[in-house]
Amino acid sequence: MSTYQPVIGLEVHAELAAESKIYCGCSTAFGGEENTHICPGCLGMPGTLPLLNRKVVELCVKAGLALNCKINPYSRQDRKHYFYPDLPKGFQISQLELPVCYDGYLDIELAGQRKRIRINRIHIEEDAGKLIHGAGETRVDLNRGAAGLIEIVSEPDLSGPDEVYAYMETLRQVLLYTGVSNCKMEEGALRCDINISLHHEGEPFGVRTEMKNLNSLSAARAAAAYEIKRQTRILEEGGELFQATLRWDDDKGENYVMRVKEHAEEYYYFPEPDVMPIVISQEEVETIRASLPEMPEARRRRYREQYNLSDYDAGILTVSKALSDLFDRAAETGAPPKICANFIMGDIIRLLNEKGLEAEQLPFGGADLAELATLVSTGAISSSAGSKVTELLFQPVNAGKSPGEIVKEQNLEQVSDDTAIRDMCRDVIEQNPKIAADYRGGKKQAISALVGQVMKASQGKANPGMVNQILQELLEV
Repeated sequence: MSTYQPVIGLEVHAELAAESKIYCGCSTAFGGEENTHICPGCLGMPGTLPLLNRKVVELCVKAGLALNCKINPYSRQDRKHYFYPDLPKGFQISQLELPVCYDGYLDIELAGQRKRIRINRIHIEEDAGKLIHGAGETRVDLNRGAAGLIEIVSEPDLSGPDEVYAYMETLRQVLLYTGVSNCKMEEGALRCDINISLHHEGEPFGVRTEMKNLNSLSAARAAAAYEIKRQTRILEEGGELFQATLRWDDDKGENYVMRVKEHAEEYYYFPEPDVMPIVISQEEVETIRASLPEMPEARRRRYREQYNLSDYDAGILTVSKALSDLFDRAAETGAPPKICANFIMGDIIRLLNEKGLEAEQLPFGGADLAELATLVSTGAISSSAGSKVTELLFQPVNAGKSPGEIVKEQNLEQVSDDTAIRDMCRDVIEQNPKIAADYRGGKKQAISALVGQVMKASQGKANPGMVNQILQELLEV
């Protein structure tokens, strides 16, 4: 067994939820025709000057506060020089020495254990364009170029692929809850670079490699695992590692060298002369701090303490802010919280997945969920009828209808009349003498078949608890 210990740090790039780019008014909307969201300014044409988007700075500060960072009252931007087809200016405006945010942390949880990952810095910068390969050619689409980004740089505190996954998942939650980014990894709005080295405990860190632009949580975990194995194999065979930038091929499940790793001095950083320094007052910081929502960890704790939900339930509910907000709005009305949670974790998430909808596109709100949960808890409808109502609420034809209205339209009211259910139970026992005899002979599980027959006879409307109780009474006479 290898005694090498991985040392991992992440550089996460998040595209900010600003409608215009970082230094001009061009749209940041995803999916436009190639090279239509561009202007001389974001192309860096001679004679143009950048004008910093205030929203970009505010979103960076919001991310920093949510990630327990200190905020620099004075920061500046720098030019980072490199030459690549998707960067027409030949340099990127970024931050080197004076980032907006610094010295933060993010707590992650893995296998019931909490670990604190230090955050070195969060800085703003402009995005590059996109290269589109295919049909024997490569095209350059600059729609994404000069969109506002934040780069979140962790300290090398991660020690394995599962921690990489947990860190990215937790960070994504924070960015979504705060509205800093939509984090759509399939659109490139969230991606990470992974820095990995190996060493023996007590020894200096080894040679570091960097894998660029991992664009899914699973790819980040798989890429980290592969690189750890690759470096371990080379070292154990007596080989030598060299500092390099690697590209991860998710289809092949392996990486390859893009180039020998550059050093910071090779980028020829110098202060950006065309953008004024950024001055952020403490008053502005506190205004942004006051706008922060309740974060996932605090919500999970509140759900356990206030509503007596399990760790599992609280974890599922807080994966999405939209679903967590839905639960809060329903539970605040006095509706039974556990039933509300069950509908979200079961039918609602299932139907969202089946229909390819985001949680933000849910066609009904917390008041409807509260009414539905109350109908089930009071016995007005059965849980199976509740599932049926949930499906009907997703149908456009039922837009604006309440669960109660749908129950009446579909005749889904639960039968809880003792006399009616007792008559149905007697009929089923008479029609199934062998099953009744099996039950009376000691095969108690046979009652489930009789319950099913009664539910079928009642078209699913009979109260199943009453059915079970009445059947036992009649069979044991």
